[in-house]
Amino acid sequence: MPNKVKIFSGRTTQYLAEKIARSYGTELGTVIVTDFCDGEFQPSFEENIRGNDIFIVQSTFAPATNLLELLMLIDAARRASARNIIAVIPYFGFARQDRKDKPRVSIAAKLMANLLSTAGVQRIITIDLHADQIQGFFDVPVDHLFASSIFVPYLKKMNYPNLTMASPDTGGTRRVATYAKFLSTDFVICYKQRGKPNEVTKMALVGDVKGRDVVLVDDIVDTAGTLTKAANIIMDNGASSVRAMCTHPIFSNNALERIEKSPILEMVVTDTIPLKKESNKVKVLSTASLFAEVIKRVESHESISSLFKFGE
Repeated sequence: MPNKVKIFSGRTTQYLAEKIARSYGTELGTVIVTDFCDGEFQPSFEENIRGNDIFIVQSTFAPATNLLELLMLIDAARRASARNIIAVIPYFGFARQDRKDKPRVSIAAKLMANLLSTAGVQRIITIDLHADQIQGFFDVPVDHLFASSIFVPYLKKMNYPNLTMASPDTGGTRRVATYAKFLSTDFVICYKQRGKPNEVTKMALVGDVKGRDVVLVDDIVDTAGTLTKAANIIMDNGASSVRAMCTHPIFSNNALERIEKSPILEMVVTDTIPLKKESNKVKVLSTASLFAEVIKRVESHESISSLFKFGE
């Protein structure tokens, strides 16, 4: 007898979970969150989940309530005798704190992994972690997906005549090299120096972009300071056009305003985080079909890595 799959969601990612459930071929399960006057809340599953495989969809961007809600849902599923509990975390928050970059600070990404494991999660599905090594923080299986399976077909469809891929910083070198390989083109890198978090003091371009249609690629766009500075320096070096593709649209503070004033013609993102505001420059591509397909493959014990092999 096949395992019964049920998909649920926390409040912050319900918009995406509904699309994932629809793509999978089922309805989103019912969760009710009761808010108390003192700020506490209590999530509860409003249907029987005993013996079922439970997929809980919740991104953990700010505020921290989103993470706490996910932890409480995992704990509730464990106490309700779910057979398997899988957390689908489209955006894994605190991932930028994956090491000690100065004395006396937390390695928050490891702490998040510990909390999820303690709550009772048995598998993690996420997309474009800020640092690949975060997978090693978990003692449970982690299915690390890549937005390249969405972005690469989009770029091929657009068929830019003189395409060059670019990374806004040296940390994205491996990512941009992979895109360039898939698309059989060249890539360039922007080298940046920071004075403090979210503030770029100096940037230089490594590579030739003259007469090229450049596409910047990154995992996160937060304040868009690095991204727009990279776009400006690319255009200053003779590029014909510049666009950007980023998986997680955090868009803090005046990020959208920066993008709208920049030479970026199009900003392509996914729906791992809901947009705070619409913009004519921003195009959203959905991850729902990808997550639904991965859920099917988890259940049928099929290969997931084969989803990311282009042209083979």
